[in-house]
Amino acid sequence: MAAAVPLGSGSDRRAWAWTRVGLQSRGAPFGIQHVCAAAVDDVHVDGAAVTLMSSPSVWETLHATDETSMNLEDRQLDLGEGPTIDAFVHGGPVLVSDVDSPEARARWPIFVADASANGVRAMFALPVQVGAIRLGALNLHRSTPGSLNTDQISDALAFADAACALLLAEAEGGTHTGAADDIWHREDHSAHQGEVHQATGMVLVQLGVSAEIALSRLRAFAFRHGRPLGDVARDVVERRLRFNPDDEEAG
Repeated sequence: MAAAVPLGSGSDRRAWAWTRVGLQSRGAPFGIQHVCAAAVDDVHVDGAAVTLMSSPSVWETLHATDETSMNLEDRQLDLGEGPTIDAFVHGGPVLVSDVDSPEARARWPIFVADASANGVRAMFALPVQVGAIRLGALNLHRSTPGSLNTDQISDALAFADAACALLLAEAEGGTHTGAADDIWHREDHSAHQGEVHQATGMVLVQLGVSAEIALSRLRAFAFRHGRPLGDVARDVVERRLRFNPDDEEAG
């Protein structure tokens, strides 16, 4: 695992980040999966994920390096709270050196309890953005508590910039950021998130409310009944479950 070298200007660090991404690609077209792998190696974390977002309620995880990283993103979607969402909403890094700290538990009470129970001890979310336009977030995690040093934060921001450039290139018809054999960019996760979005739209129509309120109702129902959000969404999409404007409970 190569250590980060001291760098001067931001452009130098971005150039270094692209070099590290290139080494991960091994001659293949650069992709989000290579950015995530480089971030794991060079920021010295245990996992990474990039999630594309158009709002806190509409998103897709493009790549995660491991199952824990994917589950962290899925749980934030399920619960509507967490570092990835805050990094996207506020447009700045969200650095959590200890998920068991009182500050983290007060900020995201349900999510951090879940993350801690699954062995995650630190999380670092960086917005993927160009200017004031935010496209999503790069989320890193560790199984031990501890802060990132100044160089590691700069490296993480450079990898977030690289992810942004790749997403913009894809939007303009460039190389696709995914990989066909990427085991953590799996159809079942894309389907899970797609079903949540579809169910949100259906509940929006059923209740005559905004997308944010519709998603909140889905989350509340899932939490109240101890069920995964994806399972509740599937019931809505397959019309086994309907939300009624006059009832707190779905019918």
